[in-house]
Formats: sequence, structure tokens, C-alpha cells
Amino acid sequence: MENLMNNKIGLITAAGSGIGRASALTFAKYGAKVVVSDVSEEAGQETVRLIKEKGGEALFVPCNVADEEQVKALVDKTVELYGRLDFAHNNAGISGATTPITEVAKADWEKTYAVNVEGMFFSLKYEMLAMEKTGGGAIVNTASSSGAIGVHGLSAYSSSKWAVNGLTKTAALEGGKKGIRVNSILPGMTRTPAIDKWMAEVPEQAAAVEASIPIGRIGEPEDQAKAALFLCSDLASYVTGVNLPVEGGQLSE
Repeated sequence: MENLMNNKIGLITAAGSGIGRASALTFAKYGAKVVVSDVSEEAGQETVRLIKEKGGEALFVPCNVADEEQVKALVDKTVELYGRLDFAHNNAGISGATTPITEVAKADWEKTYAVNVEGMFFSLKYEMLAMEKTGGGAIVNTASSSGAIGVHGLSAYSSSKWAVNGLTKTAALEGGKKGIRVNSILPGMTRTPAIDKWMAEVPEQAAAVEASIPIGRIGEPEDQAKAALFLCSDLASYVTGVNLPVEGGQLSE
């Protein structure tokens, strides 16, 4: 199993921390050569260092997914260096402000959609074009459990993640005959730096939320990374167009 992704070439966006870093480390652990991308060079290079420290192969390419030309350059650089793109984990996203719909500023709404929806569209567009040329590949998009329900105060974020799920299914339909599988993961509350900060600020509320999760704990970034690994691996060779909840059973209620 350690060779599950042996010599596969892939890129991971927002890989400088949280789910993205865990994903990069996990793919590298299982044999993949990983192009680490992030808006922060310092964070991205730290992920590369951690991978190399464990004997893996990785390099950093900066990218703001809201910029189409930067996304194209990221994919082009990957193909230039390695000759192909076998998998991608499109993990970049922002939560935006927590604000009632009646108070959401247009600029905040547009920023959330620029990253979460347009950035996902740009990523899929250029990844699929690259994969078509070499006979296919596998893509996993990071959506959210908030993309399966409504969330108070997160209209932009929640609706943008619903859009990611729709993009995933459409891309799966269009990519199927070309050998391209496209799925998404729907993380529930996951212990990223932002969640750690929130838990420290409101410990009683955080404890109540954790207690409400059927599986009994908040998710770890590695839980999401393993789901992404499975969906990109040959173990999931007959799986496409799936929006996979990875949320400890919260959506089962």
C-alpha cells in the first residue's frame, strides 16, 4: 500500500497548511511526486521541506487560484517538469465573513466566489486539458459539508461550496470518456489552524460542537487527506462524480 501512488505526478493547491499540507504529505508518503502550491511561499516551502525530510519528492510553485493565468502557469509548470499530470487536489478556498445575508458586502461575496468558485473552475479547466493529452487522471475538489446544508451567517461560503459540488459532477460527466475522474470531499469541522484558534476562543461552544459529532471527535486534516488519496488512487477507479462527506456523521442527522 505504501506504493499506492508510486511515481504518480500531482499538484495540490493551498498546500501550505491544514488539509492541503496533510494531503501533500500523505500523497508523498504513498509514492507520489507532489507539486506544492500556495499563495504563501514560506508556508509552501515548509511543506516541501517536510516532504523531503521524510524521503519524498516535492517542489513549490506559487499560485493564487483566483488568477486564471497563475493557475494555467501552475499546471503548465507541472507538465513541463514532469511530462504529465496524473492527479490534482484542488483544496484552495476561503470561508469569508460570518455575516447575515442582509449585511453581506458585495466585495466580500465576490472575493469568496473568486477563490472558491472561479478558482475551482480555472483549476478544473487547465487540469482537465492537461490530463486529456496523456490519457486521463483523477481530480479531487475540496468542497464542504456546508455545501450540503445551509449555514447561518455563511451564505457566500455555503453557496460557493454548493457550486463546487455542481462543478464536480459536471466535470465528471465531461471527463468520463476521456479517462478523467472527478470527485469532491465534503469536510466537516476539521482541526485546521483557523479551527484551533476558534476552539481556544470559545472552548465551551467548541466542546458542545465536538460532542454533537456522531463519531465523537472533530476531524483531523489527515482524515481529509486520506479520503482525497483514496479518490485519486486506482482503488477508486470506478468512482466519479461523487461528493463524499468526510464529517464524522454530522450529515446523517
